[in-house]
Amino acid sequence: MPRKSQLRPTTLAVSSLLALYALYTIVSYRQKIHPDLVVTLHRNPPPIPLKIYMYDLPRKFTYGVIESYASARGADSPPLNYPGHQHSAEWYLFSDLIRPDDDSSSVTRVTHPEEADLFYVPFFSSLSLIVNPIRPNSTASGGGRPPLYSDERTQEELMEWLEKEAAYWKGNKGRDHVFICQDPNALYKIIDGVKNGILLVSDFGRLAPRQASLVKDVILPYSHRINSYQGEIGLDGRKSLLFFMGNRYRKEGGKIRDMLFRVLENEPDVVIKHGAQSRESRRVATQGMHASRFCLHPAGDTPSACRLFDAIVSLCIPVIVSDFIELPFEDAIDYRTIAIFVDSKAAVKPGHMVKLLRKVKKYFEYDDPDGAVKEIWRQVSLKLPLVKLMINRDKRIAVRDSESCSCLCSNNSGMPMPNML
Repeated sequence: MPRKSQLRPTTLAVSSLLALYALYTIVSYRQKIHPDLVVTLHRNPPPIPLKIYMYDLPRKFTYGVIESYASARGADSPPLNYPGHQHSAEWYLFSDLIRPDDDSSSVTRVTHPEEADLFYVPFFSSLSLIVNPIRPNSTASGGGRPPLYSDERTQEELMEWLEKEAAYWKGNKGRDHVFICQDPNALYKIIDGVKNGILLVSDFGRLAPRQASLVKDVILPYSHRINSYQGEIGLDGRKSLLFFMGNRYRKEGGKIRDMLFRVLENEPDVVIKHGAQSRESRRVATQGMHASRFCLHPAGDTPSACRLFDAIVSLCIPVIVSDFIELPFEDAIDYRTIAIFVDSKAAVKPGHMVKLLRKVKKYFEYDDPDGAVKEIWRQVSLKLPLVKLMINRDKRIAVRDSESCSCLCSNNSGMPMPNML
């Protein structure tokens, strides 16, 4: 369940978008309208040398999920090809750890658990969630037969395996274990059982404060679903002012989409279309983003979506309308210099911003050796001091009457948090 409603009054959002529109239709691009902006890429300290022990899970939790996904779609001899989708980080991290030893990985995989700093549980939780084309509670055709694959049962079996087979699981209450649950609904059945660990998530939209926070967990970028822009930098080929294509009707914070449609759909130079996920929709979205100066990113069912990362690799300046969005790698990237947030007064210089986006695009490319996989492992390594702090703290504190999350939960006081790391 969401921790709270993500819908806020939309007057500010609408006014900001209209102001943005007016600014760029009135001002000539040939005029010098703004000083150059400099994208902020912070100089990070070297990552802590991180030693990861990856559990050798039973096949049903890794390759077996891929096979079940293919079988559910009619494949007789399912190939071991992980299907591309927006929550593919679990495959890239798994692939990074099973490669032969080389210098390109930013972590060291150890074969002896006693040598490990952290323990990685490589369950393909996001793919497991969508194995069945029709969800179990669907009334669609199928003769009322239960699906052959059950994500809930697989999650429960994972917990059973950890309790019985993972000798290091109970030692530190799971604090030194890493779980990836990038889809907002991934691991929903057992999330309370793994909440002490480091969770790799897209956002906190469906997680309670007692389950996840920026203090102990890591925000991941979505895998972009459209092709990166490879053309010349410039505005000549970008005839649209603002582009959006996606589902018009969403729940929670995504309810703002319908109002934005009504306000913007008849504006000149604005392309805003309703569309569901499909190969044709991705083709149209690719063309639209590559031909637009700004790309709208409203909230969906949860605060984040892959559309933001599609915009970045398209060199299309994101216009973010999402009150509770969390963004990946914020200690390295100042997003105010590459995106417009509707409640900010930032002004940008079209054309120059497009060039700056190339500097951060690599962070969202899972195939780039210096891209998302390397940055995710760096973020995980930054959690190690906290893990050690909590382990040592647990050893000295007697049993409490009630659970305390003072060291783990998000800061809700409004006061600046100290630099724990």
